[in-house]
Amino acid sequence: MADINETFADRLMGLTLPGRSARGRVVRLENVLEEVLSAHDYPAPIAHLLGEALVLGALMGGLLKGEQAQMTMQAQTSGGIVNLLVCDYRAGAVRGYADFDGERLASLGANPSLKALFGEGYLAITFETEGRQRYQGIVPLEGDCLAEACETYFSQSEQIPTLIRVASRAGAKGHAAAGLLVQHLADGEEGRERLHVRMDHPDWEHVAIMAGSISHEELLDPALSLEAIAWRLFHEEDEVRVQAGAVLTRGCRCSAEHYTSIIGRFPPDEQQAMRNPDGIIVVDCAFCSRLFELAV
Repeated sequence: MADINETFADRLMGLTLPGRSARGRVVRLENVLEEVLSAHDYPAPIAHLLGEALVLGALMGGLLKGEQAQMTMQAQTSGGIVNLLVCDYRAGAVRGYADFDGERLASLGANPSLKALFGEGYLAITFETEGRQRYQGIVPLEGDCLAEACETYFSQSEQIPTLIRVASRAGAKGHAAAGLLVQHLADGEEGRERLHVRMDHPDWEHVAIMAGSISHEELLDPALSLEAIAWRLFHEEDEVRVQAGAVLTRGCRCSAEHYTSIIGRFPPDEQQAMRNPDGIIVVDCAFCSRLFELAV
């Protein structure tokens, strides 16, 4: 471990435990998270929530292979304080946005629960492969955090034993978020049909106990590298492999050309209704808070 160039923030790190048929991802967001949050004046509870979502997006999206593969996660509710929470990941680029009722949020205090924010909400997770195949699972937003809903997705939709731990910090000292995802692959390698997945497999139980011992403080500690986290958790294993993953960036893909192409699909009468008194169609990108004036 000492000879490895250590990873601290804004880059994914993969890990593999060959002897336990397990794989994982670790990430810590600092500058990238600050960039995403700077697009809107989010109050602390929403910044905390969006930080968790972006980490989950990076952890799950980082499981995909291919420059065009994408993971999208959308949390939504009818009548909840958070109307919409969305983030996605593609080739190291992450983006996210939250829409919420500020007045109702202010009445909840500093640390509102997931139930208080979403009510009877749901989480939709969509994976799109390099070959444009789409897989989607929808699970209820239950439990204490978004990570629990993501674990439910993997166990129900993909039958892959999965443990996820996420920590997020929002406040005067700056924003940071970090997380760990580990999975048990029953056949010991990727790409094979998982015929005998067992949630109570002894190898998986061992990995889950070790991974579950990680603390929020360790995940967020800027002086603790991601490699050091893997070593702390699994140093008793015969072999721990770590792999440098994608460098992470804020990845809003908005452009005037993109929106012009979309607007061009609408009938002329609907395009006319979109125009302001100066004849311009103004599009506001929710992800980066930029305004695009389109003279189409």
